[in-house]
Amino acid sequence: MRTVFYEQLSALSTQVGEMCGLAADAMQHATQALLGADLSVAEQVITDHQHITAMNREAEDRALKLLALQQPVASDLRTIVRSLHVGADIERMGALAVHVATISRRRHPECAVPEEVRGRFAEMGSRAVQLARTAQTVLVSRDPAKAARLRDEDDAVDADHRHLFTLLIDCKWQDGISSAVDVALLGRFYERFADHAVEIGRRVVFEATGGLPDQKQMA
Repeated sequence: MRTVFYEQLSALSTQVGEMCGLAADAMQHATQALLGADLSVAEQVITDHQHITAMNREAEDRALKLLALQQPVASDLRTIVRSLHVGADIERMGALAVHVATISRRRHPECAVPEEVRGRFAEMGSRAVQLARTAQTVLVSRDPAKAARLRDEDDAVDADHRHLFTLLIDCKWQDGISSAVDVALLGRFYERFADHAVEIGRRVVFEATGGLPDQKQMA
């Protein structure tokens, strides 16, 4: 019976890791759609999110069945609890990628971001996707040290987000209110996406050690 239990536990962890990879793909494609004003890619990101949602519901069902039928304790219990929390973070990451794609679609055929900030969004997108890739790696490796470093790696995304707001409140902004709103929202979407990757790292630390590092505030 315990052999079957550990096989099911491993399958749950594998599924959650795959979901994180899909969320990273979603934000990568959403950024491509945003910067390239690519309607077909934006539409695909929006459609593909249904798959992440379905996988999360399946993972939740698996986790709840393991809790109800196997009565796990200690590290096994932490693994299941981690999977439940991480699944919710990953689904939200996918939803944030959809938000980016939706703004891209709304402004098509124009690019939703002015030329002067496109480089900044390219950097934010790349960094956010890399954070998600790293989160996927630590979900598989369960390396608490690498998981804890996610918070430090997120500092660059936070700095990009702050810089965007500096530009928006500058009296030299000449791209109009609609564009300013888009830039503010998009910056927030990328920043939140990265924050959820950091939260996944915290959950991996919890699973490995039974303790949590300081939580990053997410409004």
